[in-house]
Amino acid sequence: MWSMVQYYKLRKVIEQDHEKRQDPSEHPSELQVADDRPGSKDANDEDGNNDESNKGLKIEVNSHDDPINPKNWPLLSRSKNIAILALLIAVQAWAGAAESMANTSASQEFGVSKEAETLSTAMYLFGIGSGCLFVGPLSETVGRNPVYLTSTFCFLFFVLGTALTKSFGGQIVCRYFVGLFSSGTLGINGASVRDQFRPVKRAFVFPVIAWANVVPPTLAPIVGGWILQNPNLSWRWTEWITLIISGFAFLVALAFLPETYLPIILDWKAKNLRQVTGKQYFSEHGEEKGSFWKRLKHTLPMSLTFFLKEPVVTVLGSYLVLLYILLFSFLSGFEYIFKKTYNLSDGMTGSCFGAIAAGATAFTLCAPGLYSWARHHTEYVSGAHIKPEFRLWPAIFTAPLLPISLFWLGWTNVPTISIWSGLGACFCFGIVLIAMYVSSYEYIIDSYGDHAAIALASITMVRYLIAGGMTLAARPMYEGIGVKWTLFLLGCLAVVLTPGPVLLYIYGHRMRKKSKWARSEVGVVND
Repeated sequence: MWSMVQYYKLRKVIEQDHEKRQDPSEHPSELQVADDRPGSKDANDEDGNNDESNKGLKIEVNSHDDPINPKNWPLLSRSKNIAILALLIAVQAWAGAAESMANTSASQEFGVSKEAETLSTAMYLFGIGSGCLFVGPLSETVGRNPVYLTSTFCFLFFVLGTALTKSFGGQIVCRYFVGLFSSGTLGINGASVRDQFRPVKRAFVFPVIAWANVVPPTLAPIVGGWILQNPNLSWRWTEWITLIISGFAFLVALAFLPETYLPIILDWKAKNLRQVTGKQYFSEHGEEKGSFWKRLKHTLPMSLTFFLKEPVVTVLGSYLVLLYILLFSFLSGFEYIFKKTYNLSDGMTGSCFGAIAAGATAFTLCAPGLYSWARHHTEYVSGAHIKPEFRLWPAIFTAPLLPISLFWLGWTNVPTISIWSGLGACFCFGIVLIAMYVSSYEYIIDSYGDHAAIALASITMVRYLIAGGMTLAARPMYEGIGVKWTLFLLGCLAVVLTPGPVLLYIYGHRMRKKSKWARSEVGVVND
């Protein structure tokens, strides 16, 4: 709805500008500067003979501070957009863990094992992983806003289906589609940040977006645990709560979230100018034919290629894969780590996830400091680019905490040691979780420029698909080899990955020079 308001506001400005241009006493409006610029000096002359005028008048961004560019919108407006986007992200990330605490109750109702009921979470993750292949090209064809709103609308129906289903098969199918349509929001939100913010300000915004991605799956079990502990509420209330908050988020986004993808906005401008002036204006995006299928054909093979052949994507992607394996395996693992060890209720077991949320929130509160550091790094030059390696500092500082937190959690998991020891380890894990997310996304965006969407889609696809598979293995691992050895094995993987950020900091610029997709020199592409 707001994108429609945005469209008609643009049309009104164009109509007012056209009326002024009919009056010789009025100066030409800035709206027309880009339209007069293509080709030779006769580009705006209907009798011009250059190729550009024969084809039409191309719409482009006028200048670095053109108000049509979302990066130049008022800061308050962009902050509002990020707040709405964060709300959409949060409720759909919440859905992934909403019924995790209901594993026992749901498995009893459907007559299946607890291991089989774990498919509920796994199918959600598989849905996101498969959907992320398509949402990037789709958002670059029709715009960010239609993808967010349409996918969220469909998401609501399948959350409702999960709450009402009477069979295990129905639950699994609905959960897959809940994940599939969540990918519309969870897969492209990083691109929306890049649409609206230049490199320095992204240092402030990305921790907020990262928080919205990783913290809700740790908050949902807290609510779910207390719902299960209430004898008057069934496990299905975990889904009803998800539906209520998601419905609210959808209505807010429908009413107030604008389109932020610049090529689409330029396409709107060209269309309005054609209608108002009768001249043949066009935008590069509007001239593309079959763009979705072209982008999809380009993206599908490249997503896997990026993960396998780009060392930067492989290292950071592997780290995020491990973190998401841990995050979603904890949905089953906390039953063994805390509930059985300390004889906790469902409500108290779910509340243990608050330690991870607290660690992630603590890092997010450092966002103003990261922004100030980035400003100092660029010597306070407006619109300056940032060397990608600068983004790795949070990862470098926090990477050693991951194996430490896993060994700490595993080897102090005995009833004779206070539960606060394990919660402290989870707090450290929360810090690493969000710090690595922020560093990885910002490093890849700064390194790959226009190819960043494909690189991020590659990481997103792989981490959700592998995390989904490992979620199925989590409960058998905790039961088979115990908490200590499960976390010890995962901690050893973390030790192997710990030097990754440091190695990228040292050798990253050399890797970019060898890549045909990365930007070897910072600043060559206007961001």
